Amino acid sequence: MIAVSLLNSSPPQRYLELIKQFRLIDDTFFEVCLDGSDECMQLLLRIFFKRDDIIVKEVVTQRSARNLYGRSVQFDVIAVDSTGKIYNVEVQRSNEGANPKRARFNNALIDSREINRNTKYKDFPEIWVIFITENDIFGAKLPMYHIERVITELNQPFNDAAHIIYVNGEYREDNALGLLMQDFFYSDPAKMHYPELAKRVDFFKHDQKGVQVMCEIMEKFGKELLAEGRAEGLDEGRTQTALDMLQDNRPMEEIIKYSHLPESRIKELAVQLQ
Repeated sequence: MIAVSLLNSSPPQRYLELIKQFRLIDDTFFEVCLDGSDECMQLLLRIFFKRDDIIVKEVVTQRSARNLYGRSVQFDVIAVDSTGKIYNVEVQRSNEGANPKRARFNNALIDSREINRNTKYKDFPEIWVIFITENDIFGAKLPMYHIERVITELNQPFNDAAHIIYVNGEYREDNALGLLMQDFFYSDPAKMHYPELAKRVDFFKHDQKGVQVMCEIMEKFGKELLAEGRAEGLDEGRTQTALDMLQDNRPMEEIIKYSHLPESRIKELAVQLQ
């Protein structure tokens, strides 16, 4: 249970500061914003698949169904559409979190829950495991990467109804997916392009009820979330310092000293500015 004192008093200032910093690319905030929001999940899937006919019927997260898949399992978001397809959508800030074997693991766990001994093979659900990654982990500068099993010798699809997609969070073109990825990195909902997401983010950042939900979550999962928020805020501050100094044409040694970022990251930021 959440402490009653928190519900009946003003939110702690340290919580309010962290709430300002959260973005959709931060998995905790992503879970909170997508929890039960058919509208937001439907928006994401329609953009990913370039289809307007996807109808989301249910969205759950580990926050709302803590024991849904067992204590050892941590999914960000699970959605089911009107045709019975299952979508596991995860945001991953580290490359390790988007390890190919993680996708295999998630797929197997969904199968273990959805399929029982009486389920016929033809009735197995179609499953999509989708990673939204902060970095372009495959390095080809493509907006998305689709992984499918194939019969190698025949160069034909295996058709096992299990699919994996990696969405490149670095993608910034002026199209539906590029604008969506921009929204994932904005902490200010006023800057976001998609009203469905902006409205949801604004609720948890500025509405009294939404802020209370966020404070309760931080109270409940305290140390983990506070550490996560501080780390994200610190990284954001260092990045902004480096960007400001790059724009002022400061020497690399000086930027490293004051931003505390590695030279490789500063060079990446310099390319982005160009």
